Amino acid sequence: MNSPLRFAIFGNIFQGKKSLAIQKLLALLEERNAEIMIDRPLYDFLVNELKISIHPDRLIQGSDFEADIAISMGGDGTFLEAARRVGDKEIPILGINMGRLGFLADFSPEEIEDAIAQIYDGTLRTESRSVLQVAYSKGRPKVYPYALNEVAVLKRDSSSMISIRVDINGEYLTTYQADGLIINTPTGSTGYALSVGGPIMAPDSHIMGLAPVSPHSLSARPITLSDDMEVELSVESRSHNFLVAIDGQNESCTEGTRLSIRKAPYQVHVLKRSRGSYFRTLRTKLMWGTDVRSEL
Repeated sequence: MNSPLRFAIFGNIFQGKKSLAIQKLLALLEERNAEIMIDRPLYDFLVNELKISIHPDRLIQGSDFEADIAISMGGDGTFLEAARRVGDKEIPILGINMGRLGFLADFSPEEIEDAIAQIYDGTLRTESRSVLQVAYSKGRPKVYPYALNEVAVLKRDSSSMISIRVDINGEYLTTYQADGLIINTPTGSTGYALSVGGPIMAPDSHIMGLAPVSPHSLSARPITLSDDMEVELSVESRSHNFLVAIDGQNESCTEGTRLSIRKAPYQVHVLKRSRGSYFRTLRTKLMWGTDVRSEL
């Protein structure tokens, strides 16, 4: 007899009005005698704030857990948090999109029953997504040093623009005078990088992107690189410090700290619907081909 599947559930604790979806998910998993693990902050929110009676097999603290499937209930931000917690455990992640525009979460709350059925039928596809690893010349990042979406080097608050020297595999590329620079994976190409003019990259392309944020020179353009290259950044700032954002987790760095960014030694595995298509998702999410004039 096969052992029951183990599910690790992560969720956005600011979406209480969608608690019915979480209750539905838990009920479906209980019907299949699954082993259910819930992230402690989500459990506390459901029980203490929403007064929902739930009885998981265990609570998840930090990254001390093992599971067969991780489920993220929220938007892409929640998915990124789940990916941080999963780390290099090789646990595939299923996203239930409780937000608005989401590229990582493939199912809507109305499709939860279908998603669980596809898990047990073994018909979901697994997409492996590359991850970036960040190292400092001085010390170590205080935040999780791996990024599924992007690493952004940014000026602090309203301070003057910063100078960012870029070396690729030890060879000088250029120095950007800008508000910042984004180094993104293909997964992150539809995130922050897209908003500053970076190109959209197919998720299975073995590349990473560099996209300047508000560059001083009009000749400064995004560039794509092979993901087996190492990018080294050196930053100068009038305030003598700058921000590093790793998948949205910020920390301040002092001038003189060099950053080394390269492909991480592991990938994040994303569960997708069997008949899904990345290009169909782009058309739908970005409303390509829609004539907005008809809505005026």
